[in-house]
Amino acid sequence: MPSYSVNERGVAHARELIDKRQYVLSSAWSDVQPDARAETAYLRRHSWDDYSAWHLGLTDGANDEAKARYAFVYGDFRRIHRMGIIACLYRAAEWRHKDVEGAAYDLLQYLDESSG
Repeated sequence: MPSYSVNERGVAHARELIDKRQYVLSSAWSDVQPDARAETAYLRRHSWDDYSAWHLGLTDGANDEAKARYAFVYGDFRRIHRMGIIACLYRAAEWRHKDVEGAAYDLLQYLDESSG
């Protein structure tokens, strides 16, 4: 199983989106989560740094310019989704990636405090 570290750029970007109120509080994550085609389309118009900002985790040892490097996507490349953060939290907890789980939990609390 791969190991992951927290993507501080992704955490900072998520907080910026929350501060700017660029979030969706209720969505069907399975319907809005970017698929491989959406990721490829995004990368045609944006840098790898921009792409990385939408992920809470970095796959340890993977190349920075490969999709496999970035894990735990939390938004649709326009807005952060509360259900995306919950999905990250759940997946990280399920596989015991404690640092990513903690980052997702903190973001969920921040979003809920900011939007409530």
